[in-house]
Amino acid sequence: GIEPENGEGIRQKLEHAMERVKRAKGYKNDTDLTPDDLKKLSDEFKVIIKNTLRKDFPDDPQEQLWGGIGAVFQSWMGKRAVSYRKIEKIPQDWGTAVNVQAMVFGNTGNNSATGVAFTRNPATGEDMFFGEWLPNAQGEDVVAGIRTPNPVNKAGKTDDTRHLPSLEEAMNPVYKQLFAIEKKLEKHYKDMQDIEFTIEDGRLWMLQTRVGKRNGQAAIRMAVEMGKSKLITKEMALLRVKPEQIDELLHPSVDPIAEKNALELAKGLPAGPGGAIGKVVFTADEAQAWAEKGEKVILVRNETSPEDVHGMHAAQAILTSKGGMTSHAALVARGWGKCCIVGCSALHIELPKKEIHVNGRIVREGDWITLNGTKGRVYEGKLNLLPASPEDNPWYKELMKWADRSRTLKVRTNADTPNDATVARNFGAQGIGLCRTEHMFFGPDRIKAVREMILSETVDGREKALAKLLPFQKNDFLGIFKAMDGLPVTVRLLDPPLHEFLPHTDQELTELSSEMGVPFEQLKAKNGSLHEFNPMLGHRGCRLGVTFPEIYAMQVQAIMEAACELSKLKVKVVPEIMIPLVGHVNELVRMRNIVVSVAEEVQKKYGKKVPYTVGTMIELPRACVTSDEIATQADFYSFGTNDLTQTVYGLSRDDAGRFLPFYVESGILKEDPFISIDTDGVGVFMRIAVEKGRKVKKDLKMGICGEHGGDPKSIEFCHEIGLDYVSCSPFRVPIARFAAAHAAIREKKKK
Repeated sequence: GIEPENGEGIRQKLEHAMERVKRAKGYKNDTDLTPDDLKKLSDEFKVIIKNTLRKDFPDDPQEQLWGGIGAVFQSWMGKRAVSYRKIEKIPQDWGTAVNVQAMVFGNTGNNSATGVAFTRNPATGEDMFFGEWLPNAQGEDVVAGIRTPNPVNKAGKTDDTRHLPSLEEAMNPVYKQLFAIEKKLEKHYKDMQDIEFTIEDGRLWMLQTRVGKRNGQAAIRMAVEMGKSKLITKEMALLRVKPEQIDELLHPSVDPIAEKNALELAKGLPAGPGGAIGKVVFTADEAQAWAEKGEKVILVRNETSPEDVHGMHAAQAILTSKGGMTSHAALVARGWGKCCIVGCSALHIELPKKEIHVNGRIVREGDWITLNGTKGRVYEGKLNLLPASPEDNPWYKELMKWADRSRTLKVRTNADTPNDATVARNFGAQGIGLCRTEHMFFGPDRIKAVREMILSETVDGREKALAKLLPFQKNDFLGIFKAMDGLPVTVRLLDPPLHEFLPHTDQELTELSSEMGVPFEQLKAKNGSLHEFNPMLGHRGCRLGVTFPEIYAMQVQAIMEAACELSKLKVKVVPEIMIPLVGHVNELVRMRNIVVSVAEEVQKKYGKKVPYTVGTMIELPRACVTSDEIATQADFYSFGTNDLTQTVYGLSRDDAGRFLPFYVESGILKEDPFISIDTDGVGVFMRIAVEKGRKVKKDLKMGICGEHGGDPKSIEFCHEIGLDYVSCSPFRVPIARFAAAHAAIREKKKK
């Protein structure tokens, strides 16, 4: 129960002593040690134990037994055990148990053996008895990898193990007995079993059986094949597969064999799953330029901003030293299905030198690194990646059909481009739950007009600049509406504060000054006037629409013109216009009037009626508690759970990464509220909003469009409180579909 610490632990010392004896005697295996060798080694072990633990090794068997039992209980708080529980989300207060059983020995001669086997292949899911065994050995020899084991049967042989005797060949009667038992065990437990066995003097003993661990691909195949064979029901088959195992099929992954031998540089938060390899670059422009030359790059930044999106898109993956799981880098990366690691605090980025200093090593621009975004690990060099192709997997397709038949919650996507929309639709999205219009403003062909609009001092000047933006916005919507033909598209009108669209350094302001013909001092003064102490709670969302109504008017015009033009071409457009950050019903009244006025004008101009709806994001506590008032003006609600979490907790998600992990580790919070909805706090406000809103409008459509929309726990809560849909990034759509099925099945079981 005492874990090795950098080679100083007791186990390490005992192993080193044994290795010294084996080297001196020229032995290869532990089993080569003679009784005399073992006797001398035992004496040496006692001395090491005395010196290290400052107490004698007990001779009394009862004392040894209780010492062993105590060691198991102590191991519950060992580093590896604690880490494993965090990864698997196992409560830290569960505790462990100890079984004491009589043991048989597989190392009494060549007619004895030991082994570990699985009733199905845990790597592929194939219905084939799979395992390993060792003659004249104890179980630990197989599990610990001290000796290279043999395949349990002929079918399990590979090119590397072709020459090794299988148990089927070496001890056929025992193998036949084992084969019959494994079939019986799987039939009884109705799941793939991981079994340990020992053969003592030709007699088979079963030591234990338990549910076997498996990867995503294997889990899906096993579930479908067991469901089809009626070993289990289809509902049970769906519950057998974890939503995150679906995720494994959607991204290339780092080859675990290559990873085992790789040099780990650092670790951070696993923000975007899958694996990626690329050359290190430090700016978005370099990422784009290198990628255009055919180079695979990984963009390394302290943090990212919307101005980096072109480089982020060009990169194979994104790595940041700051930020959390809902930081800009994390959100954008997940939306694109990109591998991403954030909050990697061990990275010290020297931008002028184009170097990363990490744990005593230097990584320079152009050096290859590998990211495992599923684990949050950064490795030196190029590791092998395993490709992802879920649609080629017949078991995946079948399981998703079963999931869609089981769920009641619809699944939409967050998408800002026709490409994102198409990807999501192919993954089974039933509409767009959030189309962010601000990302469209950052294109190089339109940012100038945006800045002209911001810098203008008059309504007339702003309208002239917005007129330049109108065709761009309309074109954006044409592409998205076309891609989602027949499905609803929720467009959020401009949300972020205006200062985000302006440059911040004097050098950038000087360049903009000469480009626009505006004096530098005037630009600097305007920039300063837009500065806010707390922009997240400042002049943004519908507050922009109230003070600059012409911005929202232009956006609605673009939406409705695109809808009318496509409608004439027989494309079915279902626009849902969403007003962000409403805290008071009067804000929504004013914004709704603008939307309706512009929409009616456009429809009159085109001579075409296109049904549309006007709704709001519910992302402020006041909106939740006055939901009955807001519902009188809204056709739908969409919970913006990122901002609702920030405003309920009173914390900034961009700064929370510094202390929230400690809150979770120390047990103050069970989990990060930006990853899974805090049902006891944020969730209470959501329940209030649902209940009050539906008292006014029984069929008020409600969904969620924050990043929580792709989190299985949050999806279960959304199902529970009666939302109509969840919306998540395109690459999380299959996971959300699957989690929604889980939620419906669990509710049915409870009833």
